Amino acid sequence: MRSIDLSAVTWRKSSYSNQDGGQCVEVSDDFASVIPVRDSKNPHGPMLVFPAGGWSAFLTAVKGDHLPS
Repeated sequence: MRSIDLSAVTWRKSSYSNQDGGQCVEVSDDFASVIPVRDSKNPHGPMLVFPAGGWSAFLTAVKGDHLPS
């Protein structure tokens, strides 16, 4: 797997994150094939990188309430 430089990406906070600083997820739309995701409370901490198709499928499942409980 090749390395991806995430040092200059633009992050946006999820519209589902609450505004008091807790439960915050940020994503970057700077890449066509992958979606980087991080915890906004720890911006220099670890980041997850998902294939764009997998991220899209995850969002569809969340929005449709199709995730197992």
